[in-house]
Amino acid sequence: MTAAISRFPVPESLDDLPPDLRERILAVQERAGFVPNVFLMLAHRPEEFRAFFAYHDALMERESDSLTLAEKEMIVVATSARHGCLYCVVAHGALLRIYSKQPHLADQIAVNHRSAAIGERQRTMLDFALYLSFAHGVLDDAWQARLTSVGFSLDDIWDIGAIAAFFSQSNRLVSLAGTPPNDEFYLMGRVPRAPRD
Repeated sequence: MTAAISRFPVPESLDDLPPDLRERILAVQERAGFVPNVFLMLAHRPEEFRAFFAYHDALMERESDSLTLAEKEMIVVATSARHGCLYCVVAHGALLRIYSKQPHLADQIAVNHRSAAIGERQRTMLDFALYLSFAHGVLDDAWQARLTSVGFSLDDIWDIGAIAAFFSQSNRLVSLAGTPPNDEFYLMGRVPRAPRD
C-alpha cells in the first residue's frame, strides 16, 4: 500500500488493522476485486471508519419507500461533481452505471443533470439535493409539494437530504486527504466485466 492514497497515514498491511476493519475491507475486496482507496484512507482512524461506514450503509443500503439504488447514486454523483470531488464522482459514477445499466448516465449527471437523460422525477430530486447542499436550502411547503408531486414520500425526501449531506462530508474528507480514485472504477459499468474464477 502506498502513501499516495492519502496525505495522512495508511496501513502498511491489512494485518495492522483491527479485526473488524480488516474483515470489512477483505469483504469489499472479495466483491469488487480490489480495495477502494477510501477504505484505506479512513482506516488510520478506526472509530471514525466504523461510524462513517455505519452511516453510509444505513443510508445507501436501506430500502427506501421508492428511492432506487440508482437514484441514490445519482444524488452522490451530482453533489460530488459540484463539490469537485473526483474520487466520489468516479467511484459512485461506476455504481450508477452498474445500477442503472446506462453507461453514459453518470457522465451526463456529473456535467449537468438538467440535460441528462433522466425524467422529471430524477431532475426534481437532483434539483433539491443541490439546493440543500449549495444554496443553504430548507425543506419548505413548496419543495415538499414539488417532491411529493413526482412520487417521493416524506421518508424518501429525508433520504435525499441525508445522502446529499453525508456525501458533502465525504467529499470534503476525500479532498482533505487528496485520495485519488482507483483505476478500476473508471471502466466499471462501461465494459462487460470479465468472468471471475
